[in-house]
Amino acid sequence: MAETAIKVRNLYKIFGNNDRAMVEKVKQGLSKTELLAEYGHVLGLRDINIDMPAASIQVVMGLSGSGKSTLIRHLNRLIEPSAGEVLVNGEDVLKMSAKQLREFRRHKISMVFQRFALLPHKTVMDNVCYGLHVMGKSKAEQRKAAARWIERVGLGGYEDNYPAQLSGGMQQRVGLARALATDADILLMDEAFSALDPLIRTDMQTVLLDLQKELAKTIVFITHDLDEALRLGDKIAILRDGEIVQQGTAQEIVLDPADEYISSFVREVNRGRVIQAETIMETPAPASVAASESFPVEEGTVLEEVARRMTEEGIDNAHVVDDAGKPLGTLTMRSVMAGMATPVLKEALEEETGVAEAEKQPS
Repeated sequence: MAETAIKVRNLYKIFGNNDRAMVEKVKQGLSKTELLAEYGHVLGLRDINIDMPAASIQVVMGLSGSGKSTLIRHLNRLIEPSAGEVLVNGEDVLKMSAKQLREFRRHKISMVFQRFALLPHKTVMDNVCYGLHVMGKSKAEQRKAAARWIERVGLGGYEDNYPAQLSGGMQQRVGLARALATDADILLMDEAFSALDPLIRTDMQTVLLDLQKELAKTIVFITHDLDEALRLGDKIAILRDGEIVQQGTAQEIVLDPADEYISSFVREVNRGRVIQAETIMETPAPASVAASESFPVEEGTVLEEVARRMTEEGIDNAHVVDDAGKPLGTLTMRSVMAGMATPVLKEALEEETGVAEAEKQPS
C-alpha cells in the first residue's frame, strides 16, 4: 500500500461570520439549502475525509460549486477551515504559525492555477525563476534550475519571450515549470488545463504523466472533466454539494458507481482506456500457452492496448502475466471487446439482438 502524504480529516468549511457555530447545525443534519435559507451561510465542505497517496496523482473531481477548489485551497491554507484537520506528511497545516506556513508554502508545496497566473511584465525565464527568488536562491541557482525546467516542459528557445507572446498551452507550460522548479514534494493543480483547447489539453496531460513517471511527485489535481480524471488519477474523489460521494481508482468508479449520480457520469466513458486486462480474464491460467496461439500482456494493461496488439498480431487470444512472467489468466478478442463496451452500447446491442430474435419467431 502506498504511503499517505496528505490526510484530510472531518473537514468542514462554511462561509459566513458565524461559521464555527454553524458546523454543529450541519452535523445535526441541516442541509446546504436550509443553512442558506435560515442562517444566510453557505456550505462549502461537509465532513471531508481523504487519504492522498504519496508519489501519486490524486484527482478531486466535481461540477461547478461542488467544493473541489475550496478543498484544494485548504491544503496550503489559502482558506481557513471551519473545523477539521489537514495533515501533510504528519504535520498539521492548520496549527502552523505564520512563519511555519510561509516556509511550508515556499519549500514543500507548489500550485499551478487555471488562468496561468504569470507575471505579464516578466519573461519566461524570470517567471520560472520567481519561486526560486522567493526561496532566496542566488541568481545563478535560479537561472540554472529554471533553464532545466523550461527545457523539460518543451519551451527551450522561448526563455526571453513574454507571456503575451505565447499560446495558452505554452503559458501553462511556463506555470508548470515554475511550480516544478522549486522542487516541492507536493504539487497542487487547480483546473490547470481546463482553459485550454481540447487538443492542447490532451497534450498537457501527456506532459504531466511523462513528468510524473520521472519525478514521482504527490500531485493533487482538480478537474470537472471525467475523462481527464480517469486518465490522470491514480486515485479519484468525486464531490457533490461539498460532500464526497465516491472515492477509488478509475476502474473501481467506472465498474461500481456508488449511485445514480456517478452512474450518469460514467455511462458513456471509454472503458477500453480504464479497465485492465486482469479484471476480465478467465482463470485458471493455462499450464502452457503456445506463442503462435497467444501472446503475453502485462498485468495492468488496459483493454484498448490489448485489442490494438491483438489486431496487429492477428491473434484472437492473449494471456495475462504478472511481473515475473507467470500466467494469471486468458483473454479472447471477444471478451476484450465485450469488456470495452459501454452500458449504452450494450443496451443498443441487446435491443438489436432482441429485435432480430423476435423477427425470427414465426408469426
